[in-house]
Amino acid sequence: MIRRRTLLRSGAAVALGAPALVGLAQSSVTLKFHTFMSPTSNVWLNMHKAWMDKVERESGGRIKFEAYPAMQLGGSPVQLYDQAKDGVVDIVWTLPGNTPGRFPRSEVFELPFMMTDAEATSRAFWEYVQTKAADEFRDIHPIAFQVHGPGMFHVKTRLITQPDDLRGLKMRGPTRQITKMLGYLGATPVGMPLPQIPDALSKGVIDGCVIPWEVVPSVKVHELVSFHSEFDPKGGALYTTTFVMAMNKARYESLPADLKKVIDANSGLETSAFLGRTQQAGDAPARKLAQERGNRIHTIALAEAQEFRRKARQVEVEWVQDMDRRGFNGRELLETARKLIEKHTRKT
Repeated sequence: MIRRRTLLRSGAAVALGAPALVGLAQSSVTLKFHTFMSPTSNVWLNMHKAWMDKVERESGGRIKFEAYPAMQLGGSPVQLYDQAKDGVVDIVWTLPGNTPGRFPRSEVFELPFMMTDAEATSRAFWEYVQTKAADEFRDIHPIAFQVHGPGMFHVKTRLITQPDDLRGLKMRGPTRQITKMLGYLGATPVGMPLPQIPDALSKGVIDGCVIPWEVVPSVKVHELVSFHSEFDPKGGALYTTTFVMAMNKARYESLPADLKKVIDANSGLETSAFLGRTQQAGDAPARKLAQERGNRIHTIALAEAQEFRRKARQVEVEWVQDMDRRGFNGRELLETARKLIEKHTRKT
């Protein structure tokens, strides 16, 4: 009798335990996503949150996110990549160029007048890294590589129509290749993370900055400057900046196979294209805000752009030489990037 009760209790326990085992097999994970962008920015709302929502939905709610914009988990924007690498957080979105010289082959996409539009150039950037620079990002699990829309000038005191107009101006640049370009164009370059721009403009630390239109509202640049100079797309974009969405490698490897597939389905070429496309889609609404304030906007025509191109070309020459010194074929890397951009531009 005692043995029968024991077996019954044991059977009941197994039966009661079955849902727990199923629940264990279908366990959920929570990933911390950290970035420097404002919680009201286009990047955060339409790119990052949209991506997280899609992952949550496609995982049936088994992947959840703790979302932290504006460096809410601490540290500085410069530290974001290492936060993902070291497992302080699970996923970040950041600029490789925040740490100058750490990702040298990837900097080719930041050279002057390289990019066409953000969607095509983001596709090219993903493909380039996979084939030419994957080892630069070996410490993390890459989700996407992308660029923003055409970068341009935003200045407090004067309109930029030719390189000489930049002389004597302290201009903020986001990465070392772009600050070098500003120097060759005649400005005094100041390297600075995006969140510091409003305070620096207000206090006169800088006279202006280069950012794409899309970023303007998130740092209130249209309220702090009066002049904007963009480039006619026919003459190419002045520059762009590269971004990476990176996941801690061990955290990715620890996911169940089916949840890895969800992350994989939201990574790669198409995810890179989505991020680039969505970011550039914010350009027109931001430009309209500057117009509504009565700010002056100048479009630098193809002929006018030639002098900018001539002076900025030294950045490209030095990058190729730097790659050669590091044991890479700089010219071949540059041509590969250009051909990939051209290939993907034809498709869009």
